[in-house]
Amino acid sequence: MSEPAPGRVGPVRVRPLRADEATQAHLLSSRAFDALDRAAGVALPEHTDGWLERGRVRVAHLQGTDPDGAWAAEQDGALVGVALATVRERLWFLSLLAVEPGLQGAGTGRLLLEAALRTAQDATASWVLSSADPRALRRYALAGFALEPGLVASGPVDRALLPAAPDVRDGSWQADGERVEAVVRGLRGAGLGPDLAALEATSTRLLVTDTARGAGFAVLSAAGLRPLGATTPAAAQALLWAALAEVEGDPAVEFLTARQGWAVDVVVRARLALRPGASSCHRGLLGPFTPYLPSGRYG
Repeated sequence: MSEPAPGRVGPVRVRPLRADEATQAHLLSSRAFDALDRAAGVALPEHTDGWLERGRVRVAHLQGTDPDGAWAAEQDGALVGVALATVRERLWFLSLLAVEPGLQGAGTGRLLLEAALRTAQDATASWVLSSADPRALRRYALAGFALEPGLVASGPVDRALLPAAPDVRDGSWQADGERVEAVVRGLRGAGLGPDLAALEATSTRLLVTDTARGAGFAVLSAAGLRPLGATTPAAAQALLWAALAEVEGDPAVEFLTARQGWAVDVVVRARLALRPGASSCHRGLLGPFTPYLPSGRYG
């Protein structure tokens, strides 16, 4: 698989991602997504302490669990693209697809997606959380994915608007990990499996609720809120209000598709600003996928 890219001499070669390229892959993806934000006039994210190591761990983790889904694009000896795909039970998920800025739109992303999709043959359903990049959306549509346009809500939280959430408590991964996995499986049709330990390692707080109105969880990390899931919209809204109260700085609530109207209601009442965001793209569905705000890394 090779295709020439503008501004470089040799063809692009797609090959398995090497174990020693985890940090390079993370830095490349950061450059790619920063370029998209810059082009869209969106403020670039601030990198918190440990950002580089968390990114390396994410890539290394998925290389370890799904080596057949970890791919690199190389040109003139340099890493110019990366793709990471996972299979959890019957669900295939594209965790990452990024191409070096300046080389996008030349076919490298298509080659990486084709390689990553090989492992989708073992799954019943496939899922991508796409950026708002028109080229990416076109690529997934041509690959047979149904696109669900999304929004992102962000901005300062008016603390005076936050209701009390007495039914939400701090959880513990040891005591509540099985609850998280059961809720996720009910929503996606597939559990997180080994990604549950990765979420635990990178989280700062686990919020849980389990009352007559429903059960659920929310994971808070240095990167913000991701993921959140519940058995009922009422439980999900209680968790989202509690998460907004706990997230430091100006939160961003992503992946607000039409399925997640319960979350749109919360962010509008919290006076966060809405703008176009990531789309959720599916080929087949295993679960309702609502009420659920996924993790961009693990689905």
